[in-house]
Amino acid sequence: MKFVIAMDSFKGSLTSMEAGDAAKEAVLAQLPDAQVVVKPLADGGEGTMEALMSGLDGAMISVRVQDPLGREKVAKYAIVTDDEQVNISEKAGQGRKKTAIIEMAQAAGLTLLSKEERDPKKTSTFGVGQMICDALDRGCRDFVIGIGGSATNDGGIGMLRALGVHFYDRTGECAQNLMDGVQRIDISGIRKELAESTFRVACDVDNPLCGPDGATYVYAEQKGLQPEEFGKSDAAMASYAEAVKKLTGQDNSREPGAGAAGGMGFALLSFLDAKLIPGAELVMQVTGLSESLKEADVFLTGEGRIDSQTAMGKAPWLAGKLAKRVSPKCRVYALAGQTKENLHQAAAQNTLSGFDGVYVITPPGMPIEQAMQTETAMENMRRTVMELKFNEKRRD
Repeated sequence: MKFVIAMDSFKGSLTSMEAGDAAKEAVLAQLPDAQVVVKPLADGGEGTMEALMSGLDGAMISVRVQDPLGREKVAKYAIVTDDEQVNISEKAGQGRKKTAIIEMAQAAGLTLLSKEERDPKKTSTFGVGQMICDALDRGCRDFVIGIGGSATNDGGIGMLRALGVHFYDRTGECAQNLMDGVQRIDISGIRKELAESTFRVACDVDNPLCGPDGATYVYAEQKGLQPEEFGKSDAAMASYAEAVKKLTGQDNSREPGAGAAGGMGFALLSFLDAKLIPGAELVMQVTGLSESLKEADVFLTGEGRIDSQTAMGKAPWLAGKLAKRVSPKCRVYALAGQTKENLHQAAAQNTLSGFDGVYVITPPGMPIEQAMQTETAMENMRRTVMELKFNEKRRD
């Protein structure tokens, strides 16, 4: 039998790969000759980089960059290669395809600032561009970027400046940020390697760049911008978008996701020809889950909590749908640390359709503090998978 396992993290308890490896142990204890493939699973948000790096045997890279306020900090990103072996000393043009997995929040995250420091009129994405430059220097030409959790509303201008783009205001002076009023853009100094690079971006919002549904009006207040400042900031964003349109002949400001991460989506679309992809879908692309699911008899997935929201597009549900599409006879089981409501009621409402079974790994009565301890959670996972009693023959 062929088993494929892809678990999202059980937050605060098990990483994606810890959960998957525990399930694998239980499968092999029952069926020593089974073929078992374990893949990481994540939704494209915080923790995705670590999940992909561990699941694909990547290397973690540390680089000094600027934080949102220009202070030096150490940011981390991951590099994986097409054969899952990384030599981080290799230079561009030597050897295999390399993919950089970058989380924007490492350099421009809201959590890097105190509440008093939050001010999107000043915060910048420059450090994100520095991370991309470092990856280019190491030979990466494929980029996977998560843009959640940002502290910025600069339209990606900081990132682009780090990549060699120059911005000018109406007087011809250099514009350092969005609020300087961008009127003209010069891309003659942009990193040449970007022309041969691809960018895939985990994006789960569809906001445009400007207007009442745009970056400023929807997200900037939580980043520290006062409501009375929204109009000026949104006007500056519109001026920037017009300057980009004059330069490129294209207007991506209304594209779904352009307003993501304070306009970072717009910058990635307009200057780096990025593809904005729902986070979980992108993770499954990177890990090659679809290929692994071919001829699978059983697919095991799960996360810390499974409830009626799971079928609204969360990673385990999307992975389960993929399994059924790739291998229609595959049985799909979901495992959860806990559930929010009665599973029979949820199933009757089709909120858990797509799963052949949903199982809670936490024994009744076990205190949540105990259940969330890593060793306890791994043992609960092994025990629950053992209790599934898989048949020796694939069903017809």
